[in-house]
Amino acid sequence: MNRLGPLGLVGDRWVIGDPEREGGMCLVLTAEGMEHRANGTAEPLDVVPWSRVMELGIRTTTRAWMATRGGTALTWATQSNHLDMGRDACSVHALVRHPYDDWYARYSHHEQRYTSAHTYLLIELFQALSQAKATHRLGDAEWLGAVVEEVASLPYRRSSVKRIREIISAVPV
Repeated sequence: MNRLGPLGLVGDRWVIGDPEREGGMCLVLTAEGMEHRANGTAEPLDVVPWSRVMELGIRTTTRAWMATRGGTALTWATQSNHLDMGRDACSVHALVRHPYDDWYARYSHHEQRYTSAHTYLLIELFQALSQAKATHRLGDAEWLGAVVEEVASLPYRRSSVKRIREIISAVPV
């Protein structure tokens, strides 16, 4: 499998978000770091080297409409905080160093729905990589491909968190 929610293989690079959505944004994971890109532009909006990333997290929704202004209004109307909705619901966030700061970037949801299991597993994968101080491994396309293949088949259970930690430590660098 070459997809885990919004994380997908495009050519030989892993991308978070829809790199082809008109007027959208995505993050390209390179060996050097994350490139935040606006679709249709040649240069990245921002580049964050892996050496600066101390902690990394991702927010995602199962459906594209949940990451719109309407999703924000629905969240306010229902006072629901268990759903990740609104304009920032599809974003990557990091604590970076030199200088120390909070960094975040939005990405565009693909048109197709993401499964609840895949969104859960992706969030847990990012959390496990942060805890292991191994966020730079996201820049290794081959390594990430092996990890995504294993993680994508896990069930939507709390026990999968332990398995994700085992997977990221077992897959050779």
